[in-house]
Amino acid sequence: MGHCYHHAVSSMRQWGGEPDDYLALHQWFDESKSITADFRHRALRHHAEGIFMLERFFGATITVSSGRVVPVRLIGERHVIEDLGFIPSFADWVRCIRPEPWMGRAQPIHKLVDPFASGNPAPPPVVALVAGGRS
Repeated sequence: MGHCYHHAVSSMRQWGGEPDDYLALHQWFDESKSITADFRHRALRHHAEGIFMLERFFGATITVSSGRVVPVRLIGERHVIEDLGFIPSFADWVRCIRPEPWMGRAQPIHKLVDPFASGNPAPPPVVALVAGGRS
């Protein structure tokens, strides 16, 4: 499916109510499109753990406008299945990531430069804001 609204309409057809009853849940799944606007955004939430995260954010159930109580996990499962055809694990996604050298430690930790060591420029001061003005 291409848009959260279409997922919401699908949920409405399955469990009743109105599309707006479901829209926030489907938008949560697809917020990762703000990071990468292609199918790869799904690696962040379109998996079994993502479905359980949805439940932690929205609660175990929602009550739709018709009064019906719908399990959030079922809504999440349907979203992922509509997009992918099945529910992968996060490990399924990770297995598809091609490792690159920058993803691991590039040098031994004892060779890393300490940004606070003498001879290195000091970091800019942190300005804290407090009620009523600057600190």
